[in-house]
Amino acid sequence: MTSATPQAPTTTGVIIVGAGFAGVGMAVGLLGAGRKDFVILEKASQLGGTWRDNTYPGCACDVQSHLYSFSFEPNPNWTRMFAPQGEIQSYLLHVAEKYGVRPFIHFNRAMAHARFDEGRNLWCVRTTSGETYEAPVLVAAVGGLSTPAFPTDVPGLSQFQGTMFHSQAWDHGYDLTGKRVAVLGTGASAIQFVPVIQPKVAHLTLFQRTPPWVLPKPDRPVRAWERALFRWLPWTQKLFRAAIYCRLEARVVAFVLQPRLMELARALGRAHLEAQVPDPALRARLTPDYALGCKRVLMSDTYYPAITQPNVELVTNAVTEVRAHSVLTRDGREHLVDAIILGTGFKANDPIPPGLVYGRGGVDLTTAWKDGPEAYKGTCVAGFPNLFFLVGPNVGLGHSSMIYMIESQVTYVLDALALMARDRLATLEVRAEQQRGFNDTLQGRLRRAVWNQGGCRSWYLLPNGKNVTLWPGFTFEFRRKLKHFDPAAYQATKVTAP
Repeated sequence: MTSATPQAPTTTGVIIVGAGFAGVGMAVGLLGAGRKDFVILEKASQLGGTWRDNTYPGCACDVQSHLYSFSFEPNPNWTRMFAPQGEIQSYLLHVAEKYGVRPFIHFNRAMAHARFDEGRNLWCVRTTSGETYEAPVLVAAVGGLSTPAFPTDVPGLSQFQGTMFHSQAWDHGYDLTGKRVAVLGTGASAIQFVPVIQPKVAHLTLFQRTPPWVLPKPDRPVRAWERALFRWLPWTQKLFRAAIYCRLEARVVAFVLQPRLMELARALGRAHLEAQVPDPALRARLTPDYALGCKRVLMSDTYYPAITQPNVELVTNAVTEVRAHSVLTRDGREHLVDAIILGTGFKANDPIPPGLVYGRGGVDLTTAWKDGPEAYKGTCVAGFPNLFFLVGPNVGLGHSSMIYMIESQVTYVLDALALMARDRLATLEVRAEQQRGFNDTLQGRLRRAVWNQGGCRSWYLLPNGKNVTLWPGFTFEFRRKLKHFDPAAYQATKVTAP
């Protein structure tokens, strides 16, 4: 009996991992530059990333629709100021079809590992289904909110005999009507789905570790005449987008430059809470004791009213154990439940697991990141030639649209690839001292920001207090830094003549 012949590698010029906003944006950029020598490896059977996976009730963006979109493809047909999940997913599908990206996507291709072959100056990517892809350039576009975080300090979760699921993998086949439901977590996902499921369930027990700051959400339907205006006079939508951008960008002053100004927003948060929660005892348990902005700022006009309903109980005692049909808390109470929904967020500060990416000398990326993820301009890592991150370390935002940051990085990567083609370069690798200097400056700025000084523990920070997720400044400053590739910060090798 003969063994199967190993499948020959698929060779190309660029491998992109992930087909969300970052991957699709990178592909559009490559096609615009006249390059068709690339593939996108997508783990799922459809593109979309975050907006494909998160289908929980009430899922919507917390950045205004007209800014949370590609600058090269405005959408005059958004139905709400803050687009719901389905519309964003449809928009991304539209972009992929219009710009011819879909034929380059290899679906159901989850990356098992990627290794840099120093002898051939190639990235070799192996998929979990056994395929091998090779290319000089690897673009990691997996995003920061792609890996769900599960509670690791709650004994007995695996013993629960009811229905349990994470909000990212919502079980739409399970009918919550009339059920006793426990929700663990009170972050950005929970404040969206709790108000939707509250009227359906018999009882909802909301387990809260730390109360979030919740501000009013200025959401409304986009009027028909506004959509018509944007279609017939596209410049009006550009002006509207610019106005949103400027208004959000002004928040950086309070987030980073003068955190004391957050007291103004904190007063708004307190007023919102007082207006929507009349019970002073409940209101006290919903009042944060840290600076607004230290954690992700949430917006909702429906979350607080849902919590005040008779079928909802807010529990602030820590969960100590999960049993077959119940959740136990530190005060000794046993809460009987039929289902547990985990609204526990994502591993945003630990995006790449061990054993996934290997650079020069077979060094695991997590080893290079032993003190926490970091990159030069959020894009390149010393010891990992020709590897470009989109939405890499410290590219996240607490105030504006990630699409703006993605487009800035795409411009930088395209400039690097053009240099490689023009000068016949085999590799580009950021110098370790450049990466260190960039991140020393960045961390210095972050130490003054509300995210580091606000008195809370958040997913922005590692346990050692290092902020590895957020950009500490204006987004136009980031764009300026990435407007042109800077070869002086890199060491390069030439293509060896045949």
